[in-house]
Amino acid sequence: MATPVQLDEVHKTYGRGESAVEALAGVSVAFPAGTFTAVMGPSGSGKSTLLHCAAGLDTPTSGRVTLVGTDLKGKNETQLTELRREHVAFIFQSFNLMPALNVEQNVTLPTLLAGRAPDKAWVDQVIARVGLAQRVKHRPGELSGGQQQRVAIARALAARPAVVFADEPTGALDTTTALEVLGLMRELVSAGQTIVMVTHDPVAASHADNVLFLVDGRIVSQMASPSVDAVASTLAHLGEQSRRQR
Repeated sequence: MATPVQLDEVHKTYGRGESAVEALAGVSVAFPAGTFTAVMGPSGSGKSTLLHCAAGLDTPTSGRVTLVGTDLKGKNETQLTELRREHVAFIFQSFNLMPALNVEQNVTLPTLLAGRAPDKAWVDQVIARVGLAQRVKHRPGELSGGQQQRVAIARALAARPAVVFADEPTGALDTTTALEVLGLMRELVSAGQTIVMVTHDPVAASHADNVLFLVDGRIVSQMASPSVDAVASTLAHLGEQSRRQR
């Protein structure tokens, strides 16, 4: 599958009339298989809206979204849920863990719901890589916020989905664990998976193959093989530009 995620002239408008806000203003972008893309931009630039539309969690006002070869237009929620369950994983700022399940059970739940047997060796490796090998039998209520975020990351990666959508996946992690997680994400990309990650962190973005910069719902710049300094400089410039326009 050459292009598991593609947006064509996607617009997303919230509200009507004079109070309408255009969160996406005709975005066209493709995320090929085996690529790691960071999406960045000033606050309110449309980053999370792009992620939600690409994943079928929000419906564009106009335009087309294709996810793992399927045009999402006209799909009902059941069809979208089945598609995501088979091919997609999420890492969001809200952990969405099952409070009655322990770490290992939360991590393997999506695979079981998809009707597949978890690869225990891989599950154990992922849990260890996010620093939770000693916590596999603990429930979310027994974990710190950062540890719960690690569970959410392990859950997304353990299923080996075609696409991982991540919204600030390292925001609640210490520097060492964040780098471990980003390294693991890079390994998945090398194995052919696709990752689309919203982040404010130039260090996290530097692990990606490409960076998309959004301003006012439009892609205004792209950067291949990003470095921390180059990303930080571009963000500073776009932020200043956005403030002047407002």
